[in-house]
Order: sequence, then structure tokens, then C-alpha cells
Amino acid sequence: MNTEYYDDLIIGGGKAGKTLAPALVAAGRKTALVERSLNMIGGGCINIACIPTKTMVVSAEVAHTVRHSATYGVNTSIPTVDLGAVIQRKRSVVKAARAMNLHTLETALDHDLIIGTARFVAPKTIEVAMVEGSTRHLTAERLFINTGTRPLIPSVPGLKETGFLTSESIMELEQLPEHLIVLGSGYIGLEFAQMFRRFGSRVTVIGQRGQILSPQDPDIALAAQALLEREGIDFLLNAKVLWVDRAGHDTLLQIQVLDRTITLQGSHLLVAVGRAPTTDTLNLAAAGVAMGESGFIQVNDRLETSVPGIWALGDINGGPQYTHVALDDYRIIKANLIDGDNRSTSDRPIPSCLFIDPELAQVGLTETAAQQQGYDIRVAKLDASAVPRARTLGQTDGLLKAIVDAKTDRLLGCSLFCHAAGEMISTVQMVIQAQLPYTVLRDGVLTHPTMTEGLNLLFSKL
Repeated sequence: MNTEYYDDLIIGGGKAGKTLAPALVAAGRKTALVERSLNMIGGGCINIACIPTKTMVVSAEVAHTVRHSATYGVNTSIPTVDLGAVIQRKRSVVKAARAMNLHTLETALDHDLIIGTARFVAPKTIEVAMVEGSTRHLTAERLFINTGTRPLIPSVPGLKETGFLTSESIMELEQLPEHLIVLGSGYIGLEFAQMFRRFGSRVTVIGQRGQILSPQDPDIALAAQALLEREGIDFLLNAKVLWVDRAGHDTLLQIQVLDRTITLQGSHLLVAVGRAPTTDTLNLAAAGVAMGESGFIQVNDRLETSVPGIWALGDINGGPQYTHVALDDYRIIKANLIDGDNRSTSDRPIPSCLFIDPELAQVGLTETAAQQQGYDIRVAKLDASAVPRARTLGQTDGLLKAIVDAKTDRLLGCSLFCHAAGEMISTVQMVIQAQLPYTVLRDGVLTHPTMTEGLNLLFSKL
């Protein structure tokens, strides 16, 4: 079989890969990008994760607002949720984003956008099983792996035989679940839990730990749980699923909760316990690329794998699984390989946002993490109801919290559980990156009335 030669090969067209490809071409590199399906052009974010889920979250927020419109002096009838129409809107948004990404890649790569499944057959050579059935061999001086993750399916007796939903398949449901059981109390599980509760389903969340959102401080996690419980979501924590079975059209779960065993019955089961790396089809052994115990590719702080000339970007390298992190992975590669700079993953504050309503955004250290690292800290807290803009919006639920180094006044971290937290957290992040004291936010002249103005009030607590 003939081997085709490139300067650079990218396996996977997620945020990092799809952004890197045009940059390499512009730098004069002969580049090919291999993506397994046209339906995944642009990566998981726009096709099966961030964009479709947040599109559906907005529909759920509209239903919730209409249901409570009398609070604002607007009387309406009880909303009827057409889940099929919600799904069609989601598909339309995804289709437009995918088309835009396809146009960008085709413009940059032309025929070197290759649709097929890649696997290594040698350290710098891959075999691509094309969608039409043929096979191609490609080799390059440099390779970049950006194959992302897929839903992690736990080993529970009866689970695979009984059937279940994942974060991908639940977004194709066109009939509303009567009782949705969510296995997992992290970001993915909670977003779908609130979404489907607002659509009209009964929802029960099963969490293995005693606290939802285990990376968060207990006070923040408890505030989020209390809000979701007020909306009618039930929680079973400290819970272990012993087995899963069918009962007619329903799903049965036997669950051990601390020292008691209960049976839970629901119409649908969503498995949302995390993400697994898409490395099993790559035959990384042929390339000599080292993986960790969980199957993620091991990289150094410059995203280099154990094999010189091979890098791993995005979720696949075991870092924080956020699109904005994948984008920064691209920036690191571009800086080091194209711009002659010297960048690494060290000392980059990574913000996160849970898109329940209100949002929960976080950056830097939590109080727990700061204490574990030995900092002498000061903690500021503020109820969201104290922010004037929150009151005008009728969005008074939530808690704002900041962690400051008592010796230097530098801001170490912040958790914002309030309306528009995902936008507000960027302001906090800039202060952390610039290594400025918290007084910048306490004394800054911030627009009134906005949610960001709440940072004045929060840091005045210190």
C-alpha cells in the first residue's frame, strides 16, 4: 500500500485540532486532519456536548420563566413543552455550527480533510479506514492526537442488558420521560436533571458520594442541592447501584444507601458518571505512546507525549475537560511550534461553569484546596439576594464566595453561584492572572446595576 507523506497529521477535529489545522497550513506546513465522521466535524463540543446541551438548557429556562411569570406581574397559561420541537431547535443550532466548521476546514485543507477512523501502525504512521470502505496509510514528521472522550459506562450488573441513556442519546428523546433517574451527581448529571425537571419530568439523582459536585466546597454544593430540591428534584446520596433490571417498560434499580437497601423504579435511566478517553481504537502501542491507568494519554507541560514529535491536545490528555482548555492547548502548540515562543500548561487558571440556573462558576482554589495547600486565608461570602441586579431580575438564589491569601491580599479563588456567574467569573479570572490584590475588585467602579457589581459587595466583606 502506498504511504502518503505530510508535514503534520492531526487525528481528531475537536476544538484544538480544528483550530490548529488552518494555522499549520498558513505556516506553510502540508497538513491533513482525520475525523471519523462528518457528523462530528468541529468535535464533541458543538455536536454532542456544550452547544446542544446549553441550547436545550435555554428551552428549559424559558419553560421555567413562563411557569413563574405571575411573579413578574405577567399572567400566562401553564406552558406545554414540545420536546420534539426542543430537539429540532437543538439540531438546527448544531447543524449550523457544524456547517461553519466544515467550511473553515475545507477551505484550509481542501482534500486533506479525511473522513475515516485512524489507528497507528508505526510510531509516525497511521492507517485510516475510510467511510467508503477503502484504506489509506499516512505518515508525517509531527502528529497531534485530539480524539476526545465518550460517556463512561460503569460496570453495574444488568446495566448493559437493560438499556440506558447517555448524555448523547438523551438529547434525541422526543417524548418526555415520566420519571428520569440520573446516575451521577456531577456537572453532566445535574444539568440534565434540572433541564428535564423543568420540562416536566419527575427526576431522581443518584450520587455515589455524600456531596454533589464533589470538587466544590460543601457550602456551595449544599446551596446548589437545596435549590434543585426546591424545584422538585430528589437526591439519593452515599448511594451504590447494586443491579439494574427491567419491569415492563420501566427500569428497576436496587440501591444501597448507607446501611439500607432500596428499590427505585423509573421510566428512563441516564448514566452520567463521567467521560472515558477515546484511545482504545488508536492502537497507541504501535506508536509507543504512553497512557495512564485510566487510558488518557500522558503528556508533559508542553503537551508532548512520550514519543518525540507526537502531541496530545484537549480532553484526551487527561487535563480539565473543557473546550476553553482545548483552545488553550492549541495556543500552546502554536506558540511553541509556529511562533517561536515558549509556553506551557503551568500556572494557567482554569475557569469552569455548571450551566444549571442559576449558574455555578469557579476559578482558582476552593477554600478546601487552599487550606490543604497550607495557605493562611480569608474568606468572603455574600448571598446573591444582596446584589441589586439580582433583585430586579427576580434571581436572588445563590451564594458568592472568595478566597484570599491573608499575607499578600492576592485572590486565590472564587466560586459564584448566581445569575450570570459564567460571565462574572472572567472578571475574577483576570485579577487572578494579573496577580492583583482583591482590593481591585472591592474598589473598582463597576456598572450599576449589574451582577458583576456584586463583586464590589463580596470583597467588601473582607
